[in-house]
Amino acid sequence: MKRKLLENLIEWKNRKTHKPLILEGARQVGKTWLMQEFGKTQYKKVAYINFDRNLKMRETFETDLDTKRLITAIGLDAEFKITPKDTLIIFDEIQECPRAITSLKYFNEDAPEYDIIAAGSLLGVAHHTGSGFPVGKVEFLRLYPLSFTEFLDAMGKEQYVELIEKQDFEMIKIFSNKFEDLLKQYCYIGGMPEVVQNFVNNKDFNQVRTIQKRILAAYERDFSKHIPANTVEKARMLWNSIPTQLAKENKKFIYNAIKKGARAKEFETALTWLRNNGLIYQVHKITKPELPIGAYADLDAFKLFVLDVGLLGALSGLEAKTILGKYEIFQEFKGAIAEQYVLQQFKTIDDMPIYYWTNETSRSEVDFVIQRESKVIPVEVKAATNLKARSLKIYMEQFKPKLAIRTSLADYKKAENLVDIPLYAIENL
Repeated sequence: MKRKLLENLIEWKNRKTHKPLILEGARQVGKTWLMQEFGKTQYKKVAYINFDRNLKMRETFETDLDTKRLITAIGLDAEFKITPKDTLIIFDEIQECPRAITSLKYFNEDAPEYDIIAAGSLLGVAHHTGSGFPVGKVEFLRLYPLSFTEFLDAMGKEQYVELIEKQDFEMIKIFSNKFEDLLKQYCYIGGMPEVVQNFVNNKDFNQVRTIQKRILAAYERDFSKHIPANTVEKARMLWNSIPTQLAKENKKFIYNAIKKGARAKEFETALTWLRNNGLIYQVHKITKPELPIGAYADLDAFKLFVLDVGLLGALSGLEAKTILGKYEIFQEFKGAIAEQYVLQQFKTIDDMPIYYWTNETSRSEVDFVIQRESKVIPVEVKAATNLKARSLKIYMEQFKPKLAIRTSLADYKKAENLVDIPLYAIENL
């Protein structure tokens, strides 16, 4: 399985100076595999410590944080000498040892010659609990579920990936039916590595759904383990309401839809926890599309998505037979699957602000508004090949953007300032 973030890790390694690296991401998106693959392919030796299982090393970090003593202890645990530059030190499940998180500061200051990468599913929580987080002393990368092109790679469809990366739309058009079939599979399977690998091995959609439900159950168990007791049920209610909210014509998240009389303040802690742990994506509305786009965010109006399109389908009870119909999977829940898919691909693009726009007067909504360099670009997501986009037309008449994007199952087309990009190529924006 290929992960694009491996290239970022190699770039980090090859830089003359770098700080310890923290790999962020929700549970089960493949952080452990990626760190170990990075170590195996780029270093002579790998010292791997899982703080969830290694009580001895947890105790070692509790004693003191002298870096020389810690390097000696790590070498004893790994049963080989830790040597700078040709040894990768991995701290996995680092949230189980807050002192190890703090130690990253001292490794950066006192022993920068050692390459250290850390990961933990709940680092978002650790960041906000005042547990000695090494602010300014570490670097970050974020891992998401597999994108569509990573899924194609896993399925052995490297030639399809090449066409997308080359933007060879003439050839893509010829094989559009193949791309469409693979996209439908991805929208059901999603990008969680265990699910994808199982499907690659077994080609069984029933097993896909079983694993997805197991992952969802594990997330809900995390609610009980890590969220304050008085917030657990609120997190569960908010999480389970997301598919219903995305099925609305107006997808703005409404607290009152969780339960009658619900208020934002009541669910604030639950929402923050889910967002910080990468389980949900929060996309805010903008009042007008100008630079910098974040300055015009309406923090009280937003849409919520889950981390993975396959998990959204499992959470929604989407049936596997929707894959068989020509457009059914993209039209489910008023196009929510297609919108979730597009957002998921956008999240893998570094440093790209993502918002949406509505005009309350005309009841128009443009699904996403993104910022790329000096451009603010509206993106309309259409299920199937229906290209009628009333909201986008209103937006373009009002704001006259230099570039607008419409993404659907229609073929690539460019006309003046409007570009049609097939859904299966939107990742290579």
